[in-house]
Amino acid sequence: MHVPELLSPAGSLTAMRYAFAYGADAVYAGLPRLSLRVRNNAFDHDTLASGIYEAHGKDKQFYVVCNIAPHNSKLNGFEDQLKPIIAMQPDALIVSDPGVIYLIKQYFPNTPLHLSVQANTINWAAVAFWRDLGISRIILSRELGLKEIEEIRTKVPDMEIEVFVHGALCMAYSGRCLLSGYFNKRDPNQGACINACRWEYKVSAAVQDDVGQINPLPDAVMLEEPQRPGEYMPMFEDLHGTYILNSKDLRAVQHVRELAQMGVHSLKIEGRTKSPYYVARTAQVYRRAIDDAVAGRPFDQNLLTDLEGMANRGFTEGFLRRHVSQAEMQNYEQSHSTGQQQFVGALSGDMQCHSGKTWVLVDVRNRFAVGDELILMTPSGNHEFLLHNIQNQIHEPIRVAPGSGHQVWIAVPSIPALQLTEAMLIRKNFVSEQDLQNVISFREVK
Repeated sequence: MHVPELLSPAGSLTAMRYAFAYGADAVYAGLPRLSLRVRNNAFDHDTLASGIYEAHGKDKQFYVVCNIAPHNSKLNGFEDQLKPIIAMQPDALIVSDPGVIYLIKQYFPNTPLHLSVQANTINWAAVAFWRDLGISRIILSRELGLKEIEEIRTKVPDMEIEVFVHGALCMAYSGRCLLSGYFNKRDPNQGACINACRWEYKVSAAVQDDVGQINPLPDAVMLEEPQRPGEYMPMFEDLHGTYILNSKDLRAVQHVRELAQMGVHSLKIEGRTKSPYYVARTAQVYRRAIDDAVAGRPFDQNLLTDLEGMANRGFTEGFLRRHVSQAEMQNYEQSHSTGQQQFVGALSGDMQCHSGKTWVLVDVRNRFAVGDELILMTPSGNHEFLLHNIQNQIHEPIRVAPGSGHQVWIAVPSIPALQLTEAMLIRKNFVSEQDLQNVISFREVK
């Protein structure tokens, strides 16, 4: 069976390192100006160069994202902007705009190009078209089903294919959204998306104002965002209701075997703005799924549970399977992420043995306490345990590890020091304040 590449997001050097430690074969990242990630993007020229150098030192791949849809002004000095990036020798550039492709072919003709999902490639003829123009890999549109992906592989077998298998889904066709620009004058296609599709909206009924005008129009449903009263956006309904906003998150770990059997070259995880914990956990789960599929082992249902423990908006298979209910694809209840586990700390690498216990120093990210059920997540495997002992930095016993910015010592199961590199600490049975408030509100309504 073909072994697909596992491609993880990297919003920072730290995220990249965790991705590689937990099984990713490659990462993708980019500079804010060129890569549709203006917010929560820690890369500049120096860190990008360091990331590519580190990746190659580990025999890993590093793809640089240049998938902006540029206006004329963004093309000024484009060659000068790309020169230092090309000099870093990334394994490929991820691009979407034909003009950008034209300029790269003109200035840097030997640079491998991967066609971004933003290009909306949905059929085998388009794949063949881009192949003939010198594109080396196509990142297929998320709107394709499994049978369509298989047909593309069959009809254009000499083109590398990449498929998204996990992460947030945009309500717009392959991410070409206008909501953010409509509400906040921030263009998602220039990397400034504010996730307006996740906001709370209410449906307004048609009413007559003081001068006799009907507002909203009687033949349309209008959405109104609570923070913008009086600003109406038309929305159309059918017998199932309105359902284009606030998609659930994509989860296709159960389809890894099928995609590998098709010969898909790369399985991609979305999330360049997500935490290093998200990057590590998703890489760990999908690495296991790939390895099991290649080894002929049955799919482990626990992998679904592992992903459900992370913050998510509910999960869907997206368009991979057709004719699923709208409820399976859309989250009608809430727009924030929920999860049953919380990332509470990263191991600093310091370890001591005394009092008959193994103690590790934890960089605290979220509060945890004696009596909590924890998971020590390591690249070589996970270990669940009940926390009995916490000490402050001078080894005085305490019961609670305060929030982010502190360091504490905790006693952990006896594990070889080598396995604690890049280890993380996860709290089980976590209920967020938002989730708790939702439960309280539900009970009050009942």
